[in-house]
Amino acid sequence: MTLNTLRKKIKAKVLDLSLQKMPITGAFEALALEIFKYQYGQNDLYHQYCSLLGKDISKIKTIDAIPFLPIQFFKNYVIKTNFEGENWQEKTIFTSSGTTGATTSQHFVRNLQTYLQIARNGFQSFYGSIENYCMIGLLPAYAERTGSSLIAMVDDFVKISPYPQSGFFLYDFKQLIEILKENQARQIPTVLIGVSFALLDLAEQYPTDLSNIIIMETGGMKGRREELTRNELHTYLKKAFKVNQIHAEYGMTELFSQAYSVGNGIFHPSPTLRAYTRDVTDPLCLLKTPNRQGILNLIDLGNFDTISFIATDDLGRVQADGSFEVLGRLDHSDIRGCNLLVL
Repeated sequence: MTLNTLRKKIKAKVLDLSLQKMPITGAFEALALEIFKYQYGQNDLYHQYCSLLGKDISKIKTIDAIPFLPIQFFKNYVIKTNFEGENWQEKTIFTSSGTTGATTSQHFVRNLQTYLQIARNGFQSFYGSIENYCMIGLLPAYAERTGSSLIAMVDDFVKISPYPQSGFFLYDFKQLIEILKENQARQIPTVLIGVSFALLDLAEQYPTDLSNIIIMETGGMKGRREELTRNELHTYLKKAFKVNQIHAEYGMTELFSQAYSVGNGIFHPSPTLRAYTRDVTDPLCLLKTPNRQGILNLIDLGNFDTISFIATDDLGRVQADGSFEVLGRLDHSDIRGCNLLVL
């Protein structure tokens, strides 16, 4: 089998897995190990990293033995998995927001449609068909720059939605509230996905009964407001909009897959994503006991063209069923767009 054929088979397996309504443990682990071997052999940066760690890949038989690449590498290196010496040309580059003067992450995207398909399937595994919803994005900080993976995803959802009310809003809160109230009165299923500071601004200026609207926060104060814990943010938004729960989306520039929370800050990963925790004092030690606080490691099978094994800077806890909480960020890590303070 040629490496090009192997890549195509991996892609087909990833897309097939992304369609599942629930995680399939055996299939995920087998595909993760297959992608690890592929990336070790065809990603020079990852190969060098594993070699520096002194890893004998012939002994890596389980997921917990796979090395995770520090997420900071996305800031300083072009990360691509090539086959047979090729150097594929990216179709687009996802970039993190960062802060003024900070080095931002870059995720080179070989095929934008692959990302969009994985994102669609991930959302639909939790909420059903996108075509059932009016999709509204309140993402001013993201919409006002280029290279946002979140904007690419929500824009795709907007295009799929059959409702003409779907679209993006910046600061016209009055019109937005009118549309949301009308949708609620007409019983149109609606998802309002917004950056934290904009949702807070909306809640302060137009507290309104939106009890039948799915309000989904993506994190991010972008330096516009004082940081809040996720619990504080959700408590305020629930009171202002008279909803029982605030939903949330967990994603980042470095990922093709997302996780979703339908309430209480508990995230469930989409079928192509898996979360683990590592020891705060030993970055190579995975914590195998559920519900222990550590630093999140992520396996994103959607990243088969870049790197699927990422050691993040997010503090969290992972439960036995694979759900996880995001508790904050390491003190030494850069402030990023999705930053929330430790609970």
